Amino acid sequence: MSNIKEKQEEVVEEFSMFDDWMQRYEYMIDLGKSLPLIDEKYKVEENIIKGCQSKVWVHAELEGDKLVFTADSDAIITKGIVAILIRVFSNQHPADILEADTQFIDEIGLKEHLSPTRANGLVSMIKQLKMYAIAYQTQLD
Repeated sequence: MSNIKEKQEEVVEEFSMFDDWMQRYEYMIDLGKSLPLIDEKYKVEENIIKGCQSKVWVHAELEGDKLVFTADSDAIITKGIVAILIRVFSNQHPADILEADTQFIDEIGLKEHLSPTRANGLVSMIKQLKMYAIAYQTQLD
């Protein structure tokens, strides 16, 4: 199982293969389509990420000592964004999620190619994943 840093490097490498942002958006849409589907019972108000323009649901569960995320969104680009985050942070120890930086987002140039509201949503998604990590880390301590 690769660690967060390795997964971030994979994402950066994949995005660097594309020449322009249209190709990167298409790739993000494809990533969104491959997102492990969230169970319908978790598509509830308390799992909606506040600060996102579109609806994004994220659910976290502890499996052993690792945090596993599932998510969905009603917008295709947003679904791709959350798919990238879940790929990097799912199946990791909560403490590792908390310590991880999100520099890879800047490296792929994602923030500057999103509208301000989507960029805020991205920050909100990261914040929520880290909040889940805090909650589950306290259970492990």
